[in-house]
Amino acid sequence: MELIRPAGNNGKFYPDDPEMIKKMIIHWNELLDENVKDKSVFNIKPKAIVAPHAGYVYSGFTANYAHRILGSRKPKRIIVAGPSHHVYVRGISAGYFDAYETPFGLLQGDTAYLKALSQVFNFIFEEEAHYLEHSTETQFLFIKYYNPDVKIVELIYGNTDYLELADIFEYILRDKDNAIVISTDLSHFHNQLTANEIDNNCLVAFEYKNLELGLDKCEACGKIGLNAIIKTATDLYLETKVLDYRTSGDVTGDTARVVGYMSGVVY
Repeated sequence: MELIRPAGNNGKFYPDDPEMIKKMIIHWNELLDENVKDKSVFNIKPKAIVAPHAGYVYSGFTANYAHRILGSRKPKRIIVAGPSHHVYVRGISAGYFDAYETPFGLLQGDTAYLKALSQVFNFIFEEEAHYLEHSTETQFLFIKYYNPDVKIVELIYGNTDYLELADIFEYILRDKDNAIVISTDLSHFHNQLTANEIDNNCLVAFEYKNLELGLDKCEACGKIGLNAIIKTATDLYLETKVLDYRTSGDVTGDTARVVGYMSGVVY
């Protein structure tokens, strides 16, 4: 019997109507076509992307930017890594699901690759941590839209060191068929000016692969994953580029308590 992970956040973080989601993505892409001056960015073939995971009305444009670029590469499998928000996880929980439900249809899990990966790395399967986890689920729709036939591996991390995750990422990216999605939001609930100052530390840490700044000055719920991919990019001599940054205040107009969002590529 197949183990399918049902969509737990449809109608919450994103619409449950696939046509509405498609219209949102088409609109975001029209905005990108109109406003991105250097169109060569769309020719990048990323090894990994960084994307936020808030409600689509707040961070969808930013996330779509990175996923659109990843979509042009067509990897064989995509590893999605995000922090646990609902269940305490000691270590890294791998999603041993045969498929993931999305409004666009089932996204296939690569259980064969995951089982092989688990022979090298010490994963757990904290099943309850996966069912409502939005940090990964919000990425699934973009993946299904841009790479409908790809298979995924879901990694949800909790109490673990970024070095452990970096070792996994480096191993994964030595296979040219693989790509990684790092899911993270940035600072939470500062005013707009303070958020911009704090979040700039994360942007600079990523763009210039400055791990010291990323570890000490960056505030992000997915900080472990972000620093792990910075170390991976450094060790594998890969380039990094920030694509977009904004806050919830840029959407709502409420700048008193905002959440920061960024997207980027590793190539």
